[in-house]
Amino acid sequence: MSFHLCSSPSSLLHDPNLFSVHPKPTPRTFVSSYNPNSPPFHSRNLLQIIHVSIQEAVPQETHIEKPKLDAASKRNAWVNPKSPRASQLRRNSYDSRYSSLVKLAESLDACAPNEADVSHVITKFGSNLFEQDAVVTLNNMTNPETAPLVLINLLETVKPSREVILYNVTMKVLRKSKDLDKAEKLFDEMLQRGVKPDNATFTTLISCARQCGLPKRAVAWFEKMPSFGCEPDNVTLAAMIDAYGRAGNVEMALSLYDRARTEKWRIDAVTFSTLIRIYGYNGNYDGCLNIYEEMKSLGVKPNLVIYNRLLDSMGKAKRPWQAKIIHKDLISNGFEPNWSTYAALVRAYGRARYGDDALVIYREMKEKGLELTVILYNTLLSMCADIGYVDEAFEIFQDMKSCGTCEPDSWTFSSLITVYSCCGRVAEAEAALLEMREAGFEPTLFVLTSVIQCYGKAKQVDDVVRTFDQVLELGIEPDDRFCGCLLNVMTQTPREEIGKLIECVEKAKPKLGHVVKMLVQDESCEEGVLKKEASELIDSVGSDVKKAYLNCLIDLCVNLNKLEKACEILQLGMECDIYSSLQSKSATQWSLHLKSLSLGAALTALHVWMNDLTEAALASGEEFPPLLGINTGHGKHKYSDKGLAAVVESHLKELNAPFHEAPDKVGWFLTTSVAAKEWLESRRSSGEVSA
Repeated sequence: MSFHLCSSPSSLLHDPNLFSVHPKPTPRTFVSSYNPNSPPFHSRNLLQIIHVSIQEAVPQETHIEKPKLDAASKRNAWVNPKSPRASQLRRNSYDSRYSSLVKLAESLDACAPNEADVSHVITKFGSNLFEQDAVVTLNNMTNPETAPLVLINLLETVKPSREVILYNVTMKVLRKSKDLDKAEKLFDEMLQRGVKPDNATFTTLISCARQCGLPKRAVAWFEKMPSFGCEPDNVTLAAMIDAYGRAGNVEMALSLYDRARTEKWRIDAVTFSTLIRIYGYNGNYDGCLNIYEEMKSLGVKPNLVIYNRLLDSMGKAKRPWQAKIIHKDLISNGFEPNWSTYAALVRAYGRARYGDDALVIYREMKEKGLELTVILYNTLLSMCADIGYVDEAFEIFQDMKSCGTCEPDSWTFSSLITVYSCCGRVAEAEAALLEMREAGFEPTLFVLTSVIQCYGKAKQVDDVVRTFDQVLELGIEPDDRFCGCLLNVMTQTPREEIGKLIECVEKAKPKLGHVVKMLVQDESCEEGVLKKEASELIDSVGSDVKKAYLNCLIDLCVNLNKLEKACEILQLGMECDIYSSLQSKSATQWSLHLKSLSLGAALTALHVWMNDLTEAALASGEEFPPLLGINTGHGKHKYSDKGLAAVVESHLKELNAPFHEAPDKVGWFLTTSVAAKEWLESRRSSGEVSA
């Protein structure tokens, strides 16, 4: 009896080869209603997503010649299992034959990879092998060395009506062992034998390349399909989104994804993971979240790789709150965080300066015995330096030294020295600097800048000068940040010692030294000269330090009681849009915004605002709105107990100003228009001209 062979994409969850090989109690007839000439069907209204890729591609069921069975096995009569004939019928059933073929496959896997031994095992099997038997045997094999030899033997002995089927099943064996080279060699042998490959052939080769982590070779096989008259179905196309994405052809991957959404392709979780990676690499973090939400809305469950990639993307985007949500989803869906999960969370919280959250993850890693890398330790230490977690930084540093898996590097010591320097702990900073040198790392300009800041906080001016000289001796050229640090130290230095620092500033940045001298000297300069010189200075420095320079220059003026010069520098900052939106007006409230200013700059801005209010109300007769407010923010400096709100509140009390802290708006001081006018009039009558 002869049978026709055809392929059918009837199930997406089985093998791409030619039929399902599950044992049945009776012989099977393989029937397919698939029309290869019909267009792809899309029976669902939504993009169908199941855990399918061409790693487990479209099965092809096959009409093949089946073995002849005896008359008893063909009858649909009930047989008493206790009957003596029952065992004989079982032996003659295809169930028994299937089990024998599985054992044959095991014997072929175990035999030596040579033609003689393979032929001996097959001959020893005894009875003639039919085409279906050949497919079952190869389908159950796992040895990539013997499978090609078995194929050759069966092609000669069975003489199948469609040789491509046996080649496809053999390629599946090679795919199981991720041996793409042998699979490609087998493809060449097919062509030499005159066997035309079909869709299942390419599907198996593409999935093998993906499993081997060789997306470019998967793309190459995909792009060969049209030349052999093969048209990829939507399952193969969906899988190619992943292959193109991994191969670096992002444009093609996203183009296929757009088509997938339109044509309702079935996309697997692996492909979605690649899409998230593509969007994350391109900085499209909203795109990452959209992919995640689309997966959930379509009922696909993200795997741990997807969660980790999302967490990593949210870390790069500095969206720690979304990292928290994704972490909760991960836990609620029954996943156990792995090392990559924790590492992504440390980076996400550390970069965003979510100190408490980062430390919770760090301690959880330690409890689970997970090792941190130098990069993760440095991320935590850098975070501690930025938010003033001194004790925590020391704990992390000691843990790093004792873990035995990584050693502190230059960045580690830099962060630790910064922590100690910002709070003026000179002894600890010097000890860390010494340890850094003993470890073989020379201090960088960043480190020496931190050391100068430390000595400045401790008012050890001579040590500041000594460290500055060391910078020059090392041949390091001071940059804008280093000079800004010297300027900041100057704002904390007693007047009698400022001259020592001016000499350093003049050597490091002559233009800055010139402006500082103009601020410090008692005699007045011509009108507009100071502003012109300061403007040229600000134009000469980077945008990242402009506001810091202006803050320090104003602080220096306030400390030296040179309010007029402070106002001139503030005015320059406003004209250059460095101090933007300090004042705002609406029909209901006029406000002064001090959140981004240093203490001296804030007090100067307050002085200017009060003079403006006096001018508006008493000279111009302008009507005040119902409320006037001062916004200082509610935070305090990370290395100081003093916050801007506390300083401004104290100053307002000294002035007897009628501003009071708003109970429902933290960081705001409010007053009514009536109270403000009465106070301004009393100031003018008493002759007060400054705040």
